[in-house]
Amino acid sequence: MPTRHLKLTVAYDGSAFHGWQEQPAPLQVRTVQGVMRERLQKLTGEDVSPLAASRTDAGVHARGQVVRIVTAATIPLDRWPQAANSVLPPDVAVREAVEVPPAFHPILDATWKTYAYTLLNSPVRSPRWRQYSLHVPYALEVGAMDQAAAFLLGTHDFSSFCAAGSGARTRTRTVYAARVTAAGPVLRFTITADGFLYHMVRIIVGTLLLVGQGKLRPPAMAEILAAKDRNAAGPTAPPHGLCLEQVGYAK
Repeated sequence: MPTRHLKLTVAYDGSAFHGWQEQPAPLQVRTVQGVMRERLQKLTGEDVSPLAASRTDAGVHARGQVVRIVTAATIPLDRWPQAANSVLPPDVAVREAVEVPPAFHPILDATWKTYAYTLLNSPVRSPRWRQYSLHVPYALEVGAMDQAAAFLLGTHDFSSFCAAGSGARTRTRTVYAARVTAAGPVLRFTITADGFLYHMVRIIVGTLLLVGQGKLRPPAMAEILAAKDRNAAGPTAPPHGLCLEQVGYAK
């Protein structure tokens, strides 16, 4: 029976997951990849070998993760989201399915990714937002944070914003867009780049928070980039405010 390669757009609440990637034995941890492999095997009767564009960390969410699967199942393409969601748990959902050529690779073919980090800037915490935003009870200067984010635009060595343990061959990345916006007490840092280093977005957020408090001026972001030293940047923000919004591919 011929196989099809499908590109799934997947959303998940990362709160109860130990990240995307399956962990080697004897670790018994819940991962998005493991859940998708197990549940879609029940649906199709085969190992669909789910491969994602981004290996999100524990606690990180996704609205637009891209997952490639290989299957001989005869489920019509337009029925795939409904069929997959009938077996997936409530914290994972397939939003869209399209057929792609066998050569399609969700990681190597990606040309850009967009992440968003959400902050709740309010004196009082919100139980409703607690798993999807970082509560910041002190005042923040949003304009200064947005100015600082602009220094990230372009191609730079982002070593200052890379956590230890990164296996990246190069730490040079190109940032196409970076903004800090506010809608009432909800602040969002949104960044689009050709790729991201280990904990890169979360370290940037930790640094922007220092700018928002007035502990750093916006031009300090350029100085931190130039230092190419993790110790020059701010702390790493926690994972639960981070969400993979979208992954882009060439037409």
